[in-house]
Amino acid sequence: MQHESPIKRRHTRQVMVGNVPVGGGAPIAVQSMTNTRTTDVAATVAQIQAIERAGADIVRVSVPTMEAAESFKAIKQQTSIPLVADIHFDYRIALKVAEYGADCLRINPGNIGNQERIKAVVDAARERNIPIRIGVNAGSLEKDIQEKYGEPTPAALVESAMRHVQILRDFEFDNFKVSVKASDVFLAVDAYRLLADEIEQPIHLGITEAGGQRAGAVKSAIGLGLLLNEGIGDTLRVSLAADPVEEVKVGFDILKSLRIRSRGINFIACPSCSRQEFDVINTVNELEQRLEDVTTPLDVSIIGCVVNGPGEALVSDLGLAGSNRKSGFYVDGERQKERLDNEQLVTLLEERIRRQVAIKQQQIDVKEIQD
Repeated sequence: MQHESPIKRRHTRQVMVGNVPVGGGAPIAVQSMTNTRTTDVAATVAQIQAIERAGADIVRVSVPTMEAAESFKAIKQQTSIPLVADIHFDYRIALKVAEYGADCLRINPGNIGNQERIKAVVDAARERNIPIRIGVNAGSLEKDIQEKYGEPTPAALVESAMRHVQILRDFEFDNFKVSVKASDVFLAVDAYRLLADEIEQPIHLGITEAGGQRAGAVKSAIGLGLLLNEGIGDTLRVSLAADPVEEVKVGFDILKSLRIRSRGINFIACPSCSRQEFDVINTVNELEQRLEDVTTPLDVSIIGCVVNGPGEALVSDLGLAGSNRKSGFYVDGERQKERLDNEQLVTLLEERIRRQVAIKQQQIDVKEIQD
């Protein structure tokens, strides 16, 4: 049973990254980034498609050379999800990928040379209605800002960001979004808070270089969760030293936990104890794997005993309360006459979850038509 989030989001302008609206009240977009060599077109296309299947709205692709720009052209032709071209320093690469259909340019205008070069990139973006993402990182601040502050601080990150913002404003270009990332949670959070008071454009969230899959997920959940709970953030990426698909999963889990955006099955499961009447951990893990293809939001509680099982089932779309040999089964909070054999729980639950997903999706489709 889905509940609306109590969070009031910060109002921003809206930009379009391909066909994905960012900001202006649009759903918070989940992004990831390829880690293949861009010049390996087949591998990069395959990874983009895997990221898209995981539910990502936008994918970023690094384009460090003109050779990579040519590969980007081929990649763009073979994919449908909006692609952000990640470029540093060389304005000619920005012009080339804009020509090849990039949906967003991740490039800091202050780092690409003189006014003529900046104007060429801005004009290309304006002509094709391509937004620019300004991306500031605590690890690569400008030399004069480093000297001024001595070390990365929230004010230093925001000063760097606003320097690039002002360049775009001077060219009367407001089709942009901004990020101020750091690997330190508190540094990033405070920088984003300051940035939110400075611009009306969308903000892209991230705790950069967060770490491996487990530690990075925790750091990202804390940092992004703090900001999202304050209504800050219009798009996000969870940066993990892991398969980009895992970044997408964690991103949606963060949004799901804050009731901001739901995708797929939300499993409510107990950590298990000696009261459990079936193997809760393996049951949930196997169901998660079997149901990865489901995108319709559904709350499913799987509790190993009758202490908390009935209560959780009351507020879930489907619920299971463990009991000896056969467990109690609930639909929309109502206990069913049917009890499920504990020896066949995974198969039986998968069947019933898919059945309920079909019903729920039909209801969603009907509502969309009526609206």
